[in-house]
Amino acid sequence: MVLMAGVWLSVGGLIVRHILGADDWQIVFYRSMGAAVALLALLAIRDRGAAVATFRNMGVAGVVAGMGIAVSMVTFILSVNATSVANTLFLMAASPFMAAILGWLLLRERIAGATWLAMATALAGVGIMVWHGVATGAVYGDVMGLLTALGFAVFTVALRFGRLSDMMPAVCLAGLISASVAAAVVTGSQSGFAIPLGDFLLCVTYGAIIAGALTVFTVGARTVPAAELTLLSLTEVLLGPVWVWAVLAETPSPATMLGGAVLFTAIAGQAMFRMTRR
Repeated sequence: MVLMAGVWLSVGGLIVRHILGADDWQIVFYRSMGAAVALLALLAIRDRGAAVATFRNMGVAGVVAGMGIAVSMVTFILSVNATSVANTLFLMAASPFMAAILGWLLLRERIAGATWLAMATALAGVGIMVWHGVATGAVYGDVMGLLTALGFAVFTVALRFGRLSDMMPAVCLAGLISASVAAAVVTGSQSGFAIPLGDFLLCVTYGAIIAGALTVFTVGARTVPAAELTLLSLTEVLLGPVWVWAVLAETPSPATMLGGAVLFTAIAGQAMFRMTRR
């Protein structure tokens, strides 16, 4: 199920590349609304009369988690449309290490020496990609990619703090928050909400894919140890650039490939270390 969720999410960059008429904030609005509506429907079917209580029970930790993933839902689109899909996804892969640092700072969770080494290696990989972004003028896309990773790290730490096993209400809240922010920007910019029908269908479909993938991920993650989960979660990051390369011939730069390889080495090394200790 975790692998399946990663495969579904990996088509996100390819979908965004096929949206030609809508601007960034229009995409964020319709994609977020699609995800929120789909998740509300799933919660209504699953919990029936207790759906409202499900939101109430997530507490402050769930609200913080929702705000974190809301940032990611916005900045992912801004990043993909400002740099390559590979660059965005590889930078997103730094999220586990950001979560480790936040957990150390906020939750006083101990970080093993091997994890510090892995984080230093990951930082080197991120540095290679960001340096390339500065050199080529794509630094805005890189910054948005790092904010996407940071938002997901906040989401992860908030779930850990609240010991929440059900992420669906938080993600649904994130969809509503990001859609509200996007609606305000679209209204302020006077670009309007009218977009081509094909773009609208792609945005809504993308939102539904996010809802379905996170639902499947939630179920699968309950029985998968954290170390293995880290590796399995890389499906999205690994396959995303492959789809845009195969369909649209979007080839990552050598610096992106090198930085991504260094980052993957850090993630795989950390996961293998944790599996060995377990």
